[in-house]
Amino acid sequence: MARGKFSTCNTCQNLNRLSKTFEDKKFHLKNLIQNKNRLEKFSLKQEGFFYDFSKQRIDDILLHELFDLARETRAKELFSKMASGKIVNVTENRAALHTATRDFTHDTILLDDINIISEIKQVNKEIKKISRKVHNKELKGSTGKPFTDAVIIGIGGSYLGCEFVYTALKHSMDPLINLHFLTNVDIDNFGQIIKSIDPETCLWVVISKSYTTTETLANLNQTLLFLKNHHLEPSKHLMTITAKGSPGDDPSTSGLGAFHMFDFIGGRYSVTSAVGGLPLSLAFGFDIFSRFLKGCHDMDLHALNAPEEKNIPLTAALISIWNSNFLHYPAQAIIPYCSALSKLAPHVQQLSMESLGKGVTSDGKMTDHQTGVIIFGEPGTNAQHSFFQLAHQGSPFPIEFIGVVKPVYNKDQAKSKGIYNHQELWANMIAQAKALAIGKDHENKAKLFTGNRPSSTILINDLSPESMGLLLAFYEARTVYEGFILGVNPFDQFGVELGKVLTSDIRDQIRKKNNDDKTVDFNSLDPATKFYLDTLFKGSL
Repeated sequence: MARGKFSTCNTCQNLNRLSKTFEDKKFHLKNLIQNKNRLEKFSLKQEGFFYDFSKQRIDDILLHELFDLARETRAKELFSKMASGKIVNVTENRAALHTATRDFTHDTILLDDINIISEIKQVNKEIKKISRKVHNKELKGSTGKPFTDAVIIGIGGSYLGCEFVYTALKHSMDPLINLHFLTNVDIDNFGQIIKSIDPETCLWVVISKSYTTTETLANLNQTLLFLKNHHLEPSKHLMTITAKGSPGDDPSTSGLGAFHMFDFIGGRYSVTSAVGGLPLSLAFGFDIFSRFLKGCHDMDLHALNAPEEKNIPLTAALISIWNSNFLHYPAQAIIPYCSALSKLAPHVQQLSMESLGKGVTSDGKMTDHQTGVIIFGEPGTNAQHSFFQLAHQGSPFPIEFIGVVKPVYNKDQAKSKGIYNHQELWANMIAQAKALAIGKDHENKAKLFTGNRPSSTILINDLSPESMGLLLAFYEARTVYEGFILGVNPFDQFGVELGKVLTSDIRDQIRKKNNDDKTVDFNSLDPATKFYLDTLFKGSL
């Protein structure tokens, strides 16, 4: 197998050697965390954001080598090239300029001699205008009633990030327009949504860059039938978010308006583009969306300008690589001790696994190193009563705890065992990280905790738009840095294509059957496919 630059770099050889020393008992976390200055040495802070990696399996020498790895792989140089509009998505010959969508610093970023900052501002101006019209009840449905709800039709990056931010913000502010997410082609997803809306007061926002995504178009067709059955004019209930010139950009199909998304922004990085901008502005107002963008920009500036040793997302990326490639952990959990952040893990799951799950390096060589891990998560304390048995005594995996300093609810609160709920939440978060690190000896092996299980802890101040921006941009920057260091392209996603091709072949067979085409013959298919199609049409097992 051809070897990529990552596995042959000098620092990787040093890290491989160092990883063997961490098998020694003196490097057990219960011993490492005894150093009274450890938290100070192994944590980083910028305004409104704190990152504690003191319970990771690292020491001073190891951390120094990790920063050398960042320098040897030119991570910060590549990040700077990305932010300035250079071609970093090499397989698709594109820039990757999601950071431009929240850039409050520059008036000009040129891409093919076009000032994309100007184009982004124009889209945002249109979003601000139409969301204000909706909120002022100047824009109404076809029966003259003002809008109360909006259904977002999209899949993958067209909704995951937006849903995370919406779910978090609605804990601290009441939506002006309630959002619902029609993401799955499963007809029961549609069936559940229409139970909770009034057809006359509902907007439908279709999100698809190419306007050819099969699942999205299937849900659009279902929506059009629904509107027709309720005698509603689609042009007065539909909006589109799509690429300039796509079928969805046609005035005859775009309904109340088409808002452009750009080739230089991938779906999983698109929350701060129109993909998140229009839904979040409808929900909370454009000013709230703008505050969210400001939080993202603050983290972008930190990721771009902070030196390696002070750079929070870069440090997190290096620790992730240390855990996956040198300590050989196959997964990472994201556990926010905040129910409002329940949709964070699904967003980061796509962001990370689609960006880093690659088998080829950026220069076209097969990889011989780990290029991504399984990401999963659940809010604490729920997670403690779900899969923490495995976390503490089964196959180990690193955990990222997330704490919110100030809860939204500030009314009268009862005490239980002498403390308030939010304090109980934090007590659990602090204790879990410590328990994973130190473990517990016991003569009964069933009650033995081996410890030495790494974790990090992130703290944010609150559930404000700015804090959500900091958190979102942190995970984006960390993912990009990890991709650059590993030598893979974090902006393409060819791994999703094969299933689409095979689906198309099977869809063709189903379509012919629906049309009573006499040429269709399930007997000519492989036995498994024949069985499943026969069962589908029979309607029972």
